[in-house]
Amino acid sequence: MTPLTTPPLPPTTIAALHALGIASQEALAAFGPARACLLLRAAGQPAGRRLLYALGAAARGAHWQALGDDERSALDAALAAALPVRVPPTADEARRHMADARALAAEAAASGEVPVGALVVKDGRVIGRGRNAPIGRSDPCAHAEVLALREAAATLGNYRLDGCDLYVTLEPCPMCAGAILHARVARVIYGAADAKTGAAGSVTDLFALKALNAHTAVFPGVDADACATQLSAFFASLRRAG
Repeated sequence: MTPLTTPPLPPTTIAALHALGIASQEALAAFGPARACLLLRAAGQPAGRRLLYALGAAARGAHWQALGDDERSALDAALAAALPVRVPPTADEARRHMADARALAAEAAASGEVPVGALVVKDGRVIGRGRNAPIGRSDPCAHAEVLALREAAATLGNYRLDGCDLYVTLEPCPMCAGAILHARVARVIYGAADAKTGAAGSVTDLFALKALNAHTAVFPGVDADACATQLSAFFASLRRAG
């Protein structure tokens, strides 16, 4: 791996990138200079156009003053087209909230519902919880995410959940993804991927459509094996019972 150097990047920027998990020229190139610029902004670092160009140059081992007009225009366009980028939750925070979501999923399974659990967190506090209940409620919209969003909105007295995170054990479906986007949730953290109806990258990616006025950054795969095992065990029990 090729270390990031000064120049073209200031030492403070290199330290900030290291803290965010971008510690080499190759990692910066893979993440993308425009996304790295947005990630630095999300982390509270000053990141203007000059730093964008410096990141673009660093990704290929050059100095920002060596960039041509076409290269700078390409970086400007990439920044304008970039999807929301946010700092991920800490590993401990993500695991703790996902464990709570799995507990809600277990409650759903005990009621004969597909075991999916979700919760909404704002400033470290859980403000909404939900577990799958379409059978019990005779409601096709009673997915865990929707119920958690409803409770959170009632708690805040506002349908816009700015600055909130949604943790869910299974990748959101198109209906839930639409509700999450409409609520302006900041981050979605999910466990198991859904190869049949996943709308965060598995089947389609509604969160990646700029036309939908996207506000939400997605972080997949938190405790994915545990979440997937919970689902497979439930369906295995149904097959045995049938």
